[in-house]
Amino acid sequence: MAEITFPRTGRPALDALANAGYTHLAELDGVPMREVLALHGMGPQGVGALRRAMAEHGWAFADDDPSVGAVQGGPSATRKATGRNDNQTEPTAVDPVEWVESLPKPRQVEQGRAMLKLFGEVTGEPARMWGPSMIGYGSQHYVYESGREGDAMRLGFSPRSTSLTLYVLGSEPEPLLDRLGPHKRGVSCLYVTNLDKIDLDVLRELIAKAWRDATADLR
Repeated sequence: MAEITFPRTGRPALDALANAGYTHLAELDGVPMREVLALHGMGPQGVGALRRAMAEHGWAFADDDPSVGAVQGGPSATRKATGRNDNQTEPTAVDPVEWVESLPKPRQVEQGRAMLKLFGEVTGEPARMWGPSMIGYGSQHYVYESGREGDAMRLGFSPRSTSLTLYVLGSEPEPLLDRLGPHKRGVSCLYVTNLDKIDLDVLRELIAKAWRDATADLR
């Protein structure tokens, strides 16, 4: 992963990224924009600067949308889906196992192996690369109030250089999170820096619950 620094923006925005575990621009590729926008200290101008810098390298947020209102409003139940895909983070032909084995840090490789096994056992779905740095399971179509729509993975993870990012938050996860172990919580994901301190049985429950929630939404 290329270690390209963040563009010039306000100190609060840079501090917000650092506190969330992001150290260079490539790590934001495939991350939901609504999650970055929700970071304390981050605002629309900061997100805009990040979007422009990422676009120069062919990177994009998972739900990239120029309309801040659409990002904040979330998926719409009133607009009819057309089936098109505006999402720039799409499944690729890269083998997730080979990608994990190619990661630069032994800790990333170990975490990637563990999560491939755990997510595969819980979901029963094959792993797929989404964009250059996320491993996802299943897919779902979303539509925003702005009319923008696309496909996204239901659940997934990314063993990034600074933390393991887990896209596993379903509805009302608090009882499980209280027992999970040390982590930071984003809008739609968790950040884990030390997998050895995480209760993997609780994480398994969390993944299973989020998978049930995601599957129920498609019925």
